Amino acid sequence: MVDGIADSDLGFPASSQKSTINNFMTLSVAIVSHNEEANMGRTLEGVKWADEIVVVDSGSSDRTCEIAREYGAQVVPEPWRGYVAQKQYAIDLCTKDWVLLLDADEEVSPGLAREIQSAIADPQAASGYKIPRKNLFLGRWMRHGGFYPDAKLRLFRRGRGFVTGHDPHDRCELKAEVPQQTPQFSNAMVHYTYPNLTLYLNHMNRYSSLGAELAVAKGHRSFRFADIVVRPLLTFIYNYFFRRGFLDGREGLLLHVYHANYVSWKYAKAWELARHPPQSDQAGQ
Repeated sequence: MVDGIADSDLGFPASSQKSTINNFMTLSVAIVSHNEEANMGRTLEGVKWADEIVVVDSGSSDRTCEIAREYGAQVVPEPWRGYVAQKQYAIDLCTKDWVLLLDADEEVSPGLAREIQSAIADPQAASGYKIPRKNLFLGRWMRHGGFYPDAKLRLFRRGRGFVTGHDPHDRCELKAEVPQQTPQFSNAMVHYTYPNLTLYLNHMNRYSSLGAELAVAKGHRSFRFADIVVRPLLTFIYNYFFRRGFLDGREGLLLHVYHANYVSWKYAKAWELARHPPQSDQAGQ
């Protein structure tokens, strides 16, 4: 058992279940990757029953692509376009009736696999389905603080869903002309987000820079005490106390402290970016 997740939840469906999909509708799995050697095998093992796996890789230097090919995935090299554009590109390459979009560090449990198979085999199926996620931080499932169920629209009929949002916060939506009902599965995927603090802080540094660009585009250009101090403090209080993040122990405390720091970094970087636009930096270099 891994911190509240039963071992059975981390297993995989029997290979015989593949015929369930083939008798009805077909499924493509779309994944984008970059140096995901530590995660790729686990992720692909959980969806090896799918009819097609498309991995769009942005120049991995480890065994990511080799592992993907071992599982029969179609590996497509593609320079990084950004979170939204790269995932949309992966979806566009899929050829089956349904598309399941996964991150390279997400794992489909056997219970979720059965729900997916049942849904796409149903003639009355909706156009898309939301999937809850069990987010792991430092190996512990974050059950509180707004991190569960964290449901995402990830399964949809091909041609009816698309990727939108602003980097790095992409999301899937159904096209406007499609009925918008999106039932939620009861079984969750497991999201192996941040196994150590170094990786988490590196990601938050990069995400805060991307968030700063978006904040500047929305008009946040001044140095404001409310954005850099008050907003992060309120974020921490809301998530840690009102949303009961404190119930997730030491890991929960670290997650919410550093998430609040991310908010502060974003607005500080927005102020800096507004004062020194990238064009000036490039000219100086």
